Amino acid sequence: MKFAEYKGLQLPKVAKDVLSYWKTNAIFEKSISSREGKEAYVFYEGPPSANGMPGIHHVMARTIKDIFPRYKTMKGYQVKRKAGWDTHGLPIELGVEKELGITKEDIGTKISVEAYNAACKKAVMRYTDVWNSMTEQVGYWVDMEDPYVTYKPKYMETVWWLLKQMYEKGLIYKGYTIQPYSPKAGTGLSSHELNQPGTYQDVTDTTVTAQFKALEETLPDFLQNEGDIFFLAWTTTPWTLPSNTALTVGIKIDYVLVETYNQYTFKPMNVVLAKKLVAKQFAGKFFEVAEKSALLPYVSNDKKIPFFIVKEFKGQD
Repeated sequence: MKFAEYKGLQLPKVAKDVLSYWKTNAIFEKSISSREGKEAYVFYEGPPSANGMPGIHHVMARTIKDIFPRYKTMKGYQVKRKAGWDTHGLPIELGVEKELGITKEDIGTKISVEAYNAACKKAVMRYTDVWNSMTEQVGYWVDMEDPYVTYKPKYMETVWWLLKQMYEKGLIYKGYTIQPYSPKAGTGLSSHELNQPGTYQDVTDTTVTAQFKALEETLPDFLQNEGDIFFLAWTTTPWTLPSNTALTVGIKIDYVLVETYNQYTFKPMNVVLAKKLVAKQFAGKFFEVAEKSALLPYVSNDKKIPFFIVKEFKGQD
């Protein structure tokens, strides 16, 4: 068998010709209708947000997703592919508020809830035409004529109905988790929202080294009879401290017991911390002494605070 040789191959023209053939002959629609009554393979598009322009990563993702419905179609399944639009989310609200020059507190006063919702719905579908064009140009087969839209009551009621079914089957339970929260927006934040441009910034902020008092009866023998012992833990998120339920140690890490004085209360204290962090934690006004007896002359108005490494041990101990 001989095949036509393309001496002047123009891939953009080939793509255009194929797309034109598909469109003229309704090939996508026929791939569904010609398999009426066959076993179904259901595909719901993981919905993009049309409030932003599509990028190359969307093309790559859709190319990968397209493989599976096409494969199932060739295997004889009837594959109905439903498109969707993700219209819920804080980024949409914040963008609209910026455009309108309002804050959350202004909703219901400077602007009605209805007008605010309408503005959000308009903004979230801003680039629908661009998305539709990209979808067609890359040859991604999906039903764009009847998409599911997450802001529509039918969609939301369906989600509520599904949650009810799961609840009645005992599949939903109450638990606890540390949730990123936006005081300005008055709502929790999803991981997607935390990855929006500008969310993470390098800033200089106050950190906290917290002292956790150890229960003497839980300590190993070599830390018994040393007086009150505190484990030091450093955090850049002190607001999470009230929810702490445990501390962990690394089994291979070298730890030390340090005897010194608290730089704020000037009272004697025994602390456990990683050996490698001693120089960092006890810097500035602190200085190390070679003998425990050298701690005794210290008084609260001294400019330098002595510390003594009592013993060293592994985390696994």
